[in-house]
Amino acid sequence: MDVDLSPKLAKKVYGENGGQYFAWCPSDLKMLGEGNIGASKLALERHGFALPRYSDSSKVAYVLQGSGVAGIVLPEKEEKVIAIRKGDAIAIPFGVVSWWYNNYDMELVVLFLGETSKAHKPGQFTDFFLTGPNGQMSGFTTEFVARAWDLEEKVAKLLVEKQSGIGIVKLAETFMIPEPKPEDRKDMVLNCEEAPLDVDVKNGGRVVVLNTKNLPLVGEVGLGADLVKLDGGAMCSPGFSCDSALQVTYVVRGSGRVQVVGVDGKRVLETTLKAGNLFIVPRFFVVSKIADPDGMEWFSIISTPNPIFTNLAGKTGIWKGLSSKVLEAALNIPSDAEQQFRSKRNSDAVFFPPPN
Repeated sequence: MDVDLSPKLAKKVYGENGGQYFAWCPSDLKMLGEGNIGASKLALERHGFALPRYSDSSKVAYVLQGSGVAGIVLPEKEEKVIAIRKGDAIAIPFGVVSWWYNNYDMELVVLFLGETSKAHKPGQFTDFFLTGPNGQMSGFTTEFVARAWDLEEKVAKLLVEKQSGIGIVKLAETFMIPEPKPEDRKDMVLNCEEAPLDVDVKNGGRVVVLNTKNLPLVGEVGLGADLVKLDGGAMCSPGFSCDSALQVTYVVRGSGRVQVVGVDGKRVLETTLKAGNLFIVPRFFVVSKIADPDGMEWFSIISTPNPIFTNLAGKTGIWKGLSSKVLEAALNIPSDAEQQFRSKRNSDAVFFPPPN
């Protein structure tokens, strides 16, 4: 497999007044197309409103910064109006209508990672807007709109032509968006900053895993996800997804080094990761990371709702499962070297604190 795995930054697609929409393009990051993965980012200013739209791809949305309001309309159900904040993860099946609004001074930034096997363009989300010059309603004649909604033609014309903004608009300060309902967060949102930790290693790192147990909608989306916080100087064990899943990683904060090893033991990536980078680990490739002194935090999706990972090092590493004689033969080492190798990392799992 000879594909450039270098991490990339998103590029602006549209938006001016009210906010901007960014995306990663398969022409820049070819693994997006090969893996049928899409990635984008929405940044809304105060009173910025991302118009109602649905997508041809299932996604997991993750709030990187700020707070605001999201509207989600599941098929044949009432609109759920949800207060969102930093750390929230929301599963959005394809075809589900959503809108986003920032009612605070701090910029609201939402990351979208998803699966594009049913999309019009592999490796790229296509959003279908309900309103605006590029909206579904504006594509019909006023006659069809009037007939469909039983309206006078002048009202139909207003509906089709009045909204001039594309994708994102800025609402008046006096405009009242619907109030969020606390009960609407149930089974729709998981805050990864507040959820129980699945892994917690002192001076090493912490993980929260999204799956069908704590966020049922990921089953419909067909994706799993996790939030990882690696402490300064700590290492994430070399490991791979043993259920043929792709891992798509966005660096939320900090920086660090990464190495990826692929077919025939070839190191296919060795670079420094920084905040804002997106990179993809191909199926069965082994990846390991070491955080810089200030630590590193990343959010990932995995192309299965309940992913299974295998670590090479640590107390749960696969080397621990092999017998002594098999290790000696496989590594071509004497028994004393095998014993020293086996005796290490008996208490560490997944994350290794920096050496003393």
